Amino acid sequence: MLIHPQIDPIALQVGPLAVHWYGLTYLAAFGLFLWLGSRRLRHAPFASSQGQTPWAYRDVEDILFLGVMGVVLGGRLGYCLFYKPLYYASHPLEILAVWQGGMSFHGGMLGVIAAMVWFAHSRQRSFWQVADFVAPCVPTGLAAGRVGNFINGELWGRLADSGLPWGMVFRGAGDAPRHPSQIYQFLLEGLLLFVLLWWYAASAPKQGRVAAAFLFGYGVFRFIAEFFREPDAHLGLLSLGMSMGQWLCVPMVLGGALLWVWAGRQNARA
Repeated sequence: MLIHPQIDPIALQVGPLAVHWYGLTYLAAFGLFLWLGSRRLRHAPFASSQGQTPWAYRDVEDILFLGVMGVVLGGRLGYCLFYKPLYYASHPLEILAVWQGGMSFHGGMLGVIAAMVWFAHSRQRSFWQVADFVAPCVPTGLAAGRVGNFINGELWGRLADSGLPWGMVFRGAGDAPRHPSQIYQFLLEGLLLFVLLWWYAASAPKQGRVAAAFLFGYGVFRFIAEFFREPDAHLGLLSLGMSMGQWLCVPMVLGGALLWVWAGRQNARA
């Protein structure tokens, strides 16, 4: 079995100023979004938006700014509502204490959706066109976040068989080997989802279907990864032996499938 390297979470410190690895992974995620967004501009229909003003690099910068706010606000509120609603109802001021940790992907996704609605309205563009533009640029950012989780030695996996070659002992999780679920999620929700979405998006599918593929793909891959990830200690496994993360993925999978069918019918009518 392997031992987690216990990497110092602080990447660089100059006097009182400390730069954490997790912060650097966020910067990497934002940089990757800008780079991929600039290349997404070459895909149809963004180079020539069917009578609308073509997309420009400024649009990528603006939607990233709004998306960052959506991720931070939605991620924090989602964690408080989905994972510890009773605690934060009794301690509402601690909702603002983001330095204590606690972010939810599903909440962050809702925040990003709100940001896309605002962007689409302000630029008089179709919401589904905006969602299709953003979707393939997201998984690499998710992958960067999982690297940060691994460096911090957090969100570790469930107990693994002692014979598993890559079973890993994490500090604070006992002496038994566990699945490095952060790496599983990095590979599934990050790299694999990115490759599939980018390939699909480049084929110029019907409007709304790239966003649908993201919802469905992320939901499926996260649902699988949750079988190897240790559930939150204060929640454990819920109904049907599923974790909170899996239950939150169910509407994503169903919604993605329904959206894919709906988008095809809407485009057929058009």
